[in-house]
Amino acid sequence: MSKKLLLLLCLGLLVVGLPVAAQDAPTTEWKCPAGFEGKTLTWFNWTTYEADNTRSDFTKLCGLADTAEEIMGSNEDLIAKLGLGNPGYDVVTPTGTVVPQMVREGMLEPIDLSKIPNFANVAPFLKGPAYDPENTYTVPYQWGTIGVGYNKEAVGKEITSWEDVWSYGGNVAWLEDPRNMMGIALNLLGFDPNTTNPDEISAARDYLIDHGGNVRSIAADDGQEKLLNGEADIVIEYSGDIFQIMSDCEANPDQNCAGKFDFVLPKEGSVKWVDNLAIPKDAPNPELGMAFMDYVYDAVVAADIANFTAYASPNQKSIDDGLIAEDMLTNPIIYPSEDVASSLFDVVDVGDEAARLYTEAWTELKVLLGQ
Repeated sequence: MSKKLLLLLCLGLLVVGLPVAAQDAPTTEWKCPAGFEGKTLTWFNWTTYEADNTRSDFTKLCGLADTAEEIMGSNEDLIAKLGLGNPGYDVVTPTGTVVPQMVREGMLEPIDLSKIPNFANVAPFLKGPAYDPENTYTVPYQWGTIGVGYNKEAVGKEITSWEDVWSYGGNVAWLEDPRNMMGIALNLLGFDPNTTNPDEISAARDYLIDHGGNVRSIAADDGQEKLLNGEADIVIEYSGDIFQIMSDCEANPDQNCAGKFDFVLPKEGSVKWVDNLAIPKDAPNPELGMAFMDYVYDAVVAADIANFTAYASPNQKSIDDGLIAEDMLTNPIIYPSEDVASSLFDVVDVGDEAARLYTEAWTELKVLLGQ
């Protein structure tokens, strides 16, 4: 839950004379199945991608020894680790784009949806995606967009287009996400963002090289930190990462950054994505992993996560019950309006051969840009 929202809720409880719950008391009434006492759940997850109490509450509710998290830098990082054998993860968080590859390579275990009754809370439009039509291997965790976060004071003008990013005279950080970055370039060139044509993939590589003169770093899911500490004035990043630092700045005046940053989706369009929860092959505790999925789909837990991460929740019950912060629910970037949605595109699986072409093109690009 966002710190600002949590403060307002606490103040509201004090005003009406109700006791504020102890900090260490779980906020949900979700019941953990029996038999997991003393076990440890290990989650391979993106950075800043859960609420402060997500794992600690689950640990208490199930009587676990611990719920550990290891930070995931990229989908490529996830695939590389599992390709060498599961190092001990019970739950992983792949983006939909790479799920078919992971299934082809035998990296994921089937999920038993009967053990995830709260899956009923998922919005219908997020069930049965093209990359996993029967939700055999994955369930949606969070979804959002990729766009541009920037320091308004340093840039000195409103950013509205990708050309504003390419032509900026200061420091820029790109996202370490080959398919999505290449997809943006392909879209700008008028090609299918999911092309398998080698010439078009090469053209996208060349386009990014030609427009990457101001790139100082390619960030492994930490562009928001580079923006916050001044390493970059503009970053291409996941939406929630930027909204999180914007919220923190508003909630902490002593940081002197309130109103300093903004996030936009360039007018030419950008990427919509869905991240998922999955059980990797040889998971030490697959049943516990499915219990964790059910817990995450509890309406209160899902709302806490979405309100903290500033990404869109797949949990329709959280939305219908009024548990999502109003300023997030009405934000057309977090929960895209019809106009915004029409400018977004999906990056999907293109098969192993084309995936290899994208990877090679991205590697060549990084070398030529000195990254």
